[in-house]
Amino acid sequence: MTNRVAFIFVCGLILFAAAEPKDTDVLQDFQHINQLRSVGLLFADHFQDNTTRDLELQLPRVPSQEDLLCLSDWTQFMMALKAGQYWALKMIDAWGSIPSGILTGNAYDLGNFDECLNIKKEVSLGRTIRGKYCFLSVSPGKMLGLGNSIIGRVSVRTATCFPASCSAAHMTTFVGQLMKQVLNSSIPTTSMSVIESSCQTDEPEPWDGLTIFTVVILSLMGSTVAIFTLYDYFFCEDQDKLPAIVKVFSARVNSRALFRVVENKNNPNVIDCLHGIRCLSLIWVVYCHQYTMQTMGANLNILHFKSWSESSYASFVVHGFFSVDSFFFLGGMLVSLIALRSMDKTKGKLNVPLMYLHRLIRILPLLAIAILFYIRMMRIVSGGPMFKDGYMATSTCESTWYWTLLFVNNYMKEACPGHTWYLSVDMQLFVLSPILLIALYKWGKKAAAGIFVLIVLLSGCLFATMMVNNYSMLIKSTSNAATRKLYLATHTHAAPWLIGFLFGYFLYLNSGKKFRLSRVFVWAGWILCLAMIFTSIFALYPDAKWSAPRLSTLAESFYYTLTRVGWPLALCWVVFACMQGYGGLANSFLSSPLWQPLSRLSYSVYMWHMFIQEINVRSVRTNSYFSDYRVMLAFWSSFGLTLVLSYFMHLIIEAPFSGLDVFLRPKPKVSAAIREESDVVKAQQNEIEESVPPNKTPAD
Repeated sequence: MTNRVAFIFVCGLILFAAAEPKDTDVLQDFQHINQLRSVGLLFADHFQDNTTRDLELQLPRVPSQEDLLCLSDWTQFMMALKAGQYWALKMIDAWGSIPSGILTGNAYDLGNFDECLNIKKEVSLGRTIRGKYCFLSVSPGKMLGLGNSIIGRVSVRTATCFPASCSAAHMTTFVGQLMKQVLNSSIPTTSMSVIESSCQTDEPEPWDGLTIFTVVILSLMGSTVAIFTLYDYFFCEDQDKLPAIVKVFSARVNSRALFRVVENKNNPNVIDCLHGIRCLSLIWVVYCHQYTMQTMGANLNILHFKSWSESSYASFVVHGFFSVDSFFFLGGMLVSLIALRSMDKTKGKLNVPLMYLHRLIRILPLLAIAILFYIRMMRIVSGGPMFKDGYMATSTCESTWYWTLLFVNNYMKEACPGHTWYLSVDMQLFVLSPILLIALYKWGKKAAAGIFVLIVLLSGCLFATMMVNNYSMLIKSTSNAATRKLYLATHTHAAPWLIGFLFGYFLYLNSGKKFRLSRVFVWAGWILCLAMIFTSIFALYPDAKWSAPRLSTLAESFYYTLTRVGWPLALCWVVFACMQGYGGLANSFLSSPLWQPLSRLSYSVYMWHMFIQEINVRSVRTNSYFSDYRVMLAFWSSFGLTLVLSYFMHLIIEAPFSGLDVFLRPKPKVSAAIREESDVVKAQQNEIEESVPPNKTPAD
């Protein structure tokens, strides 16, 4: 949802920026626009001399009870304005104006949101006038008859403030009267109107049943965690003998597990560099989403996005989808490697229902809470001029939430939340994985060859889809249809996942084996690896310029298809080289134990980062400036708050539900001989412990 809204928004900006107006036309249009700059002052000057009768006569219908109440409060406001009362002046002071910087993309003047909402004036016994904040949508060019000019394509929103008893329709009528006096012509509502959906007062909206349910669930989980944590802290001295239920819910235990840092050891079954790859990919995802969210805020210079997108630095953001392919590669590799090792222990048996259940317990609870939190809690925990309805995809979530919980929302028109399409693709591939696992275990390299053929066929399908439909993924020529079919569809991401799956099978076959490679081979491997990485990110940089001719569909199809294969192959080398001792500085960095806590928290961070980003962008009181440095500041702010929220949600939702998986696993059957041997060993240990003097330490 977020990506598509941003796409439509940016395309509109690009069409506007693509126009090359003549200097004389712009000058003439600006001379007209200056008449409308100080809307609030014009409004005050016009209406402070009006009477109630003047307003009644100008209403387009017979006044209703609501109309009379509005007119009564408006009369009080006009009288207070004439007398220079402070609250009335604040109501005018809170207004915005036609914003400066229209030609650089500034479409908002946010006025003073809090000043307006804080207005409370008791005018009579039991009657209080409160401020009401709304956006006035204005198309200056259409108002002035300049629809075909550069100004005619601009629509701006400016803040208004008026008594809360008046509706947006009332204010549209009043402002229309003002514009008629200033411009000597009637203004249609299509050119200027107060937007009812943007109106806000200081009165909190009553909680509905779903909001109460969300708060109750979070409170119950938080209370349960708090109780077991206190029990663990005050009544459990031996942490090695904690009851299982305490281990599941205790924040002390789960925090210790989360922040545990394990030193690197030469264990062939442990791949330390995966923590670094996972964390860097996560940071890349969050950083790219920060740019997406930033373009949807009130920016002074959003048209700078056009020139920014032509910079080489923008390639890291525009091609950030490779970070998602990194996650698919890791997912396929771990599914294959872990499951095949487990099948070795069970002599080829695979408990598929338990495998699915474990994944659902790990993923579904936090996802369900996230949906509730996004659509119900966002408007409670924050607010602002652009935050009237809370989460921007609330209406979508209310009608499509079940597709998300069924993990098929990547094939729907809208996803809720928007970035959860990845979970659907990953789950669908995971559901199919038992077939591949059984085939690999039973037929070995023949099944691996079949999977290789499948990768080739899926790559061919991606290539054919782009060629037949003439799709493009370049930001200057892409479309919603191309995004749905080339980016959100499961089969288009299956190649990186399957490459990771085959690589996991390779590691399984060569577990504990040490490869001796020549220096030339190692250097060649790293050169090819880095070449594939930088080619994937920067190959289309010259064609990304708006002045450059459009890249042929054939060339772009080859790029998009081959990089979907080349990127995971580059990661294969990174993992292999780090495991075999040929990683050098890369291995030292990626295998650092400091990555481990963030790696364990990565799922929560992924779920909650856009919640924080949207709050930070849409709760602003003033316009912002679009630049790489400003986005970087916003990123670190959002990332820090995301870590705090993710840690809290990990303790009360993710860790407890994941811990319940222990109770669902079948207990291994122990033979009588092994049980008797275990009893003998325990008896011998007890005798040894009794023979040790009590003043001795374990070290002694």
